[in-house]
Amino acid sequence: MGMGLRLDSEHQLAIQNHAESTYPEECCGLLLGKHRGEVKTLVEVLPTPNNWDGEAADAYPKVEGKPQGDYTRERRFSIAPEVLMRAQKDARDRNLDIIGIYHSHPDHPAVPSEFDRAIAWQQYSYIIVAVEEGKACD
Repeated sequence: MGMGLRLDSEHQLAIQNHAESTYPEECCGLLLGKHRGEVKTLVEVLPTPNNWDGEAADAYPKVEGKPQGDYTRERRFSIAPEVLMRAQKDARDRNLDIIGIYHSHPDHPAVPSEFDRAIAWQQYSYIIVAVEEGKACD
């Protein structure tokens, strides 16, 4: 059984606002917080640029039967390695951890895609927000 994730309404709102601001592209960001037993507590939402491009696509295997280069930022996200490393260092300096990743699904349900499941890291929590016609709804 996985860990629970505790977050406040202000965190939910920050993620929803980020998702709406990047529509029709997927947004993405990091969840910074602490592990306490079987619960992760979210302390900070850290929006990051969606770095998905041809080079990022080359780093991923074929998923859903087609090359990842066939997808755009409207259907994929990537966080640049240097952004991830900087965030990890900054979090550690504040006694926090990266506890998860969030992203949006423009005009699609907030359900993990096959690609989302293929790239997920077991130790992270994931939040997906659906954005329909520019408005966060799930």
